[in-house]
Amino acid sequence: MSVYLDHAATTPMVPEAARVLAEQLARTGNPSSLHASGRAARRTVEEARERLAAALGARPSEVVWTSGGTEADNLAVKGMFWSRRSQDPRRRRLLVSAVEHHAVLDPAFWMAEHAGAELVLLPVDADGVLQVDALREELERHGEQAALISVMWANNEMGALQPLGDVVELARRYGVPVHADAVQAAGQVPVDFGASGLDAMTVTGHKVGGPGGVGALLARRGLDLTPVLHGGGQERGVRSGTLDAPLIASFSVAVDLAVAEQPAFAARVGALRDALVEGVEALVPDAVLRGPRTTAARLPANAHLTFPGCEGDSLLYLLDSAGIEASTGSACQAGVPRPSHVLLAMGVDEVAARGALRFSLGHPSTTDDVEALLAVLPGVVDRARAAGLATVGSVS
Repeated sequence: MSVYLDHAATTPMVPEAARVLAEQLARTGNPSSLHASGRAARRTVEEARERLAAALGARPSEVVWTSGGTEADNLAVKGMFWSRRSQDPRRRRLLVSAVEHHAVLDPAFWMAEHAGAELVLLPVDADGVLQVDALREELERHGEQAALISVMWANNEMGALQPLGDVVELARRYGVPVHADAVQAAGQVPVDFGASGLDAMTVTGHKVGGPGGVGALLARRGLDLTPVLHGGGQERGVRSGTLDAPLIASFSVAVDLAVAEQPAFAARVGALRDALVEGVEALVPDAVLRGPRTTAARLPANAHLTFPGCEGDSLLYLLDSAGIEASTGSACQAGVPRPSHVLLAMGVDEVAARGALRFSLGHPSTTDDVEALLAVLPGVVDRARAAGLATVGSVS
């Protein structure tokens, strides 16, 4: 039986959310229909809207249902930019941290290529944390041209928490709306949309013990968003498409539970993560923990390390064959492994960045999972290094 240490990619559904999903799947009704079944489905959607809003410190009217985090991020980046530019043609600069998830980075680059945006990638420090002084300087020089700022609540690779309070404070001085991808943060650290001062925030179901294929963009009242999808005019005319009542109901239950259990989750899983890091550093002394070392500055479930002399893909495959499922810090495009853009933005050189592994814990994680990893990791690292040396020797 395998040990699953890739909860940041997706985590199993909690029983309560699975039960609600199963119950709702047995019912029929389009929430936009006016007959009894349609009204019942609409009631399910609106009750879920209220539940999710209450859990995340938002008003129900601020919840826009989407198909997941990627769609919500696209709606935020594109919708906010187009609306701002239409109001003031000078607002063309799109400020995005260099370590964003591709669900934010890729639409930002697309806007620069196709929609006249001037993309500004905001730098981070060696821990992957936004350099607030760089944002301050950018706004002092070009604040009247800024259309929006997007900085994630917590980085999906390093687990680094971002200084959103400082970002929002600076943005307010120049009237610039701020979006945050909180996909990784919800359920791991306290997340309160209203208290944050954010204008928009992304959450998704499959990261918090809910189903895949459903998410939400929380958008403050009064925020103008140009729709990305056009059709039936659902969700305040911002996001057309038939609402999936079963997924939405299950998602809201999962968020509610994740938020309620967040303090206990953070304490228990944070202790497991600390044990994992301590064990890795004891067994593989030259392994390097990436991201903030201070526990309070990173997600409790995240451990990201680089292993000198190793290829991340080799480590991943060797661990997988030993029954340990994790992930690398690299993205593979067109069959060519590339170092993580997050590590490169942190100043890690390409050679070191290629030897990255991310271990992420979740609600089912146990001490046995950590011990199983530590039992096989030294041998896996030795084999990966030997393979790397053999490859270098054959090339030379």
